[in-house]
Amino acid sequence: MSTVNMLEAKTSLSRLVEAVESGVESEIIIARNGKPAAKLVPLSAPGTKTIRFGHAKGKYPSLDYEAFQALDAEVETMFFSGEKQKT
Repeated sequence: MSTVNMLEAKTSLSRLVEAVESGVESEIIIARNGKPAAKLVPLSAPGTKTIRFGHAKGKYPSLDYEAFQALDAEVETMFFSGEKQKT
């Protein structure tokens, strides 16, 4: 994070925006009369993901509780080759 004064920000805005876009600077504080006045940050920070709820809606069949529990036997067969595990 670096701090620049207002005059420097006005004269080198393109360079400052490039530094933030490329990730060289995570944010740049713009100061007026030595006091922080604004913050220049990228629109989307690198490495962050947006969570999209409902992205897979309609792609998979819905299962009720009984159908979901019925899958246990199938999974057990895959893991134990048809042999029941002793509990």
